[in-house]
Amino acid sequence: MIPALFKRCLARLLPAPVLSLALIAMWLLLNNAFSLGQCLLAVLVGVLAPLLTASLRPTAVSFKKPGVALRLFWQVGYDVLIWNWRVLRGTLARSDQLPEGDFVIVPLELRDPNGLAVLAAIMSVIPGTIWSELALDRSALLVHMFEVDNIEVEIALIKSRYERPLQEIFE
Repeated sequence: MIPALFKRCLARLLPAPVLSLALIAMWLLLNNAFSLGQCLLAVLVGVLAPLLTASLRPTAVSFKKPGVALRLFWQVGYDVLIWNWRVLRGTLARSDQLPEGDFVIVPLELRDPNGLAVLAAIMSVIPGTIWSELALDRSALLVHMFEVDNIEVEIALIKSRYERPLQEIFE
């Protein structure tokens, strides 16, 4: 009986234990100090931040298929490198060869709020792309792209490279 009560109290105190540990580690590493005061502050931040932000997390994260997540991570890293070169080439181009940016409406099948949050982060970290708007019913995403040659190809790339893996991971 006591262990069950202890588990419930611990679950209330640490709603996101991995986040708490990550915050504690990040606090200590960023401060580059391991004094008693810094350790106490780190634990305080690590415990209070997840407690105070618990209502901001819409649903519990169910993380499936870590292999797919790892492939997505490497895909995003590769795309960041490629798009850096595309943006550099576009900004250094002559005025008659400037890339034409455009807004692209991407129809979405992904509905998980955590997956959508990751998609927002991906679209914002890729140079030359920015998540602009999500439809109220979450059926479409408006993305601005620095260089658009073919809208259908860009939509297909976003769906195949990012949306489908996120669906596998989160849904």
